[in-house]
Amino acid sequence: MTRSATIARKTGETDIKLTVGLDGDGSGTRKSGIGFLDHMLDLLAKHALINLDVHAVGDLQVDDHHTTEDIGIAFGQAVHEALGTRAGIRRYGHFTLPMDECLVTAAVDLGGRYAFEYHAPIVAAKIGNFDSELIEHFWQSFAANSNSNLHVVLHHGRNSHHIAECVFKATARAIRMAVESDPRCDAIPSTKGVL
Repeated sequence: MTRSATIARKTGETDIKLTVGLDGDGSGTRKSGIGFLDHMLDLLAKHALINLDVHAVGDLQVDDHHTTEDIGIAFGQAVHEALGTRAGIRRYGHFTLPMDECLVTAAVDLGGRYAFEYHAPIVAAKIGNFDSELIEHFWQSFAANSNSNLHVVLHHGRNSHHIAECVFKATARAIRMAVESDPRCDAIPSTKGVL
């Protein structure tokens, strides 16, 4: 069974079509109109081993906020839909990723409830032309719309670009673990019997 979903989201600020395939190899096309975000989405797809197509047109003449937020929303909705009942998945995933001087831990529970804790500050207000605070906002939007718990912690790091990459890679690896099929159990991973 192919675990995939397509989300079309059109608002007065953005027009997004996003397709995710959870059992992929990182392929796909990312065209958000925001070069740095496309780079982060490339890292996400490759390290989560998901196929990810993103085509977005947004009000970039205002700033990158709405486009980044709405892609996070659509990505969360797509993962939620692609998981279906969530039967047979590992549900939990975590990864501590070193990247040069940075170290980030990400942990996710795809258990159907939302919680978000983010402790990965970036001192620089911008990475190139991209607002650094949008990294946190992207992941908050994902967590809320995938109905998941997501915790991200920066243990140490100095370079803004490295911190951003480390956050995306660590979170991607945690998602990869959580969506994987559990070879020991094909039931819904909860004592409640439902997620």
